[in-house]
Amino acid sequence: MSKLTIEAAGDGIWAARFAAMASPCELLLETPDRKMALSLGRIVEAEARRIEEKFSRYRADSVVSAINRSAGRAIEVDPETAALLDYAAHCYELSGGLFDITSGALRRVWRFDGSDRVPSQAEIDAVLPWVGFNRLEWRAPYLTMAPGMEIDFGGIGKEYAVDRAFALLEPAWDCALLVNFGGDLRTNRRPTAGPWRVGVERPDRHGEARLMLEVSQGGLATSGDTHRYLEHDGVRYGHILDPRSGWPVRGAPRSVTVAAGSCTEAGMYCTFAMLNGVDAEQLLERAGVPFWCLR
Repeated sequence: MSKLTIEAAGDGIWAARFAAMASPCELLLETPDRKMALSLGRIVEAEARRIEEKFSRYRADSVVSAINRSAGRAIEVDPETAALLDYAAHCYELSGGLFDITSGALRRVWRFDGSDRVPSQAEIDAVLPWVGFNRLEWRAPYLTMAPGMEIDFGGIGKEYAVDRAFALLEPAWDCALLVNFGGDLRTNRRPTAGPWRVGVERPDRHGEARLMLEVSQGGLATSGDTHRYLEHDGVRYGHILDPRSGWPVRGAPRSVTVAAGSCTEAGMYCTFAMLNGVDAEQLLERAGVPFWCLR
């Protein structure tokens, strides 16, 4: 667990930084009061860690792990988890079944770990029966899954955490602030010196910005396969999987960035676009949201 740090970032901005959810996280705050920036940074850090501990599939004591161990039994969930399940159901319907929190079962055969191993069709077919949100029995507050099925909020968790942390600060503090978790962010307004400047990484060069965006209000999210993919026989397989076929989506942009009213909404459109492959730009144009696709 990284220690929270606080430092002056120039133009009257304080930056409180820490690491959580396998990402660098920060709160940027326009204030002359370092002590206040540190205090609010601790609030943001605590909320990020709370959500990570509660919903991470990597923690044996998380709500998600308890659900995934339910082995066919109906399990009662708390209101926050129920709200996320309702949102996942909405995304599933809105995307025509492409956005599916049960598709994590495909990780049993697809491992984007730097190797070049591509599973066989038979291996994929053996896992597909455990994929499909429509196979869940969800009647709030009770969720029932067939043994072998699992859920994963990874596709919405970080963006949700940004909005939750933002909601804890924005109504109570009259200053420009920006919550940024691994490039997914939300801000209430521009600081005095001008809009927040946000870099979008080049897909082919880690750590180098391809685009520099100016953000004044709302949410921004980026999705892509720059860091998670495998190559086999000269073919590049991104980690975005089609839950219907079990294979990586073909023809998707290397990265998609979307601006929307909230970080969660921006992240939803990013994922929808990636899952639509070659039609990513058309989907975003129909949605009427600002977007930037890098191929």
